[in-house]
Amino acid sequence: MPNILVVDDKDSMRNMLFDTLTEEGYRVDAAGDGQQAIDLVSNKSYDLVLTDLRMPNIDGLKVLAQTKEIDNDTSVIIMTAYGTIEDAVSAMKKGAYDFITKPFDTEHLCVLIGRALENRRLVAENTLLRQELLADHGLKNIIGTDEKMLELSRMIQKVARSDASVLLQGESGTGKELFARAIHNLSHRKDGPYITINCAAIPGELLENELFGSEKGAFTGAHVRKMGKFEIANGGTVFLDEIGDMDISLQAKLLRVLQQKNFERLGGTKTVDVDVRVIAATNMDLPEIIRLKKFREDLYYRLSVFPLNIPPLRERSGDVKALAESFVEKYSREMKKSLKSLTRDALDLLEKYHWPGNVRELENTIERAIILAEGKKVTPEHLAIRLRRTDEIKLRDGAGLKEIGAHAQGQAERATIIRVLKDVRGNKRKCAKVLKIDYTTLFDKIKKYSIGKDME
Repeated sequence: MPNILVVDDKDSMRNMLFDTLTEEGYRVDAAGDGQQAIDLVSNKSYDLVLTDLRMPNIDGLKVLAQTKEIDNDTSVIIMTAYGTIEDAVSAMKKGAYDFITKPFDTEHLCVLIGRALENRRLVAENTLLRQELLADHGLKNIIGTDEKMLELSRMIQKVARSDASVLLQGESGTGKELFARAIHNLSHRKDGPYITINCAAIPGELLENELFGSEKGAFTGAHVRKMGKFEIANGGTVFLDEIGDMDISLQAKLLRVLQQKNFERLGGTKTVDVDVRVIAATNMDLPEIIRLKKFREDLYYRLSVFPLNIPPLRERSGDVKALAESFVEKYSREMKKSLKSLTRDALDLLEKYHWPGNVRELENTIERAIILAEGKKVTPEHLAIRLRRTDEIKLRDGAGLKEIGAHAQGQAERATIIRVLKDVRGNKRKCAKVLKIDYTTLFDKIKKYSIGKDME
């Protein structure tokens, strides 16, 4: 609920405005002179100040100047009598949102106030590249027919309808932010702000200021009150990426937001109430970090009310084709090139590659290929990837039994094919007969394991 300060030296006007705006659902304070207004603005956060222009001692222009110095994000509307419109226009040049001429219709005033408050919200969001955040990132942008992805999509649709905290877990590049935006866009908060912050990209001493804001004078260089991300996201969603990198000293303040829905700005004593849904993401093993005393266990349980695991691309290789073709279309369009298509060999290469960088690596690979491709086709030569020979492959740390088994099977198949080919002096049809597989299957495996060079 927005806070509004009404400033007018005439009791009748001040009381009328107080009653009218209170009935409209705003939290309203009233000041009978400029000095009282400045004192209130200095000690409380207001979304909007509605001030008369002509007042004794400290007039509306000085109230405007002091308000903007204390908190530049506060909107100010000037009330002026006929004959002082030039002064009102001057006030707008100094930072007022608008002016209204007395006598005025209260319905018109309420419309003007609504516009000013909406403008304030949009200005705050634009500082965070709102135009990028407003892009459509719903489930239709999550591409995949793998059963793991279909189940994940079902879970996202269920949790989106609630306000539960969500913890997205998965390797780097799996698209955790895309899933976070999908949850927001499918929720009842979809028309509210969606604010994202990377906890690993901002030094710990600055992250508190970014998340919770600061009061004027809270530290060297804090010349005005600053709204934090949680305050800007009121009514919407905050996505905390790389939550495992958050300094443990700041985790207690985040826990309070999750439990009590309020906080204090850095250097402040006033409580700020917020209604924000939190989605967090990490590629770390949080239970292990908890064991090392680097992450609060109580915060972990608050964040992981609804944990979701994003599978790596190598575990959903059947989705590579659809993803690759989607990226081909996207970058062909963005680069204003005629629509490209992947050759069969290029697609084979993409489907056989291990993708340690997951979907992000695939997207970067396709973007580079579109830049390089001059004709209508994207060929293997345009792809900056190379399949390692089986005997070069080193399993990643933490590989599961399924992956270890596939690796061992590949090594055994390659060694056996080479041995039999040597026994039959390179005759592939005889080799296929000995191995009890058809000729086409043998040919595909020879190509897959790059066996030709070893037979020379």
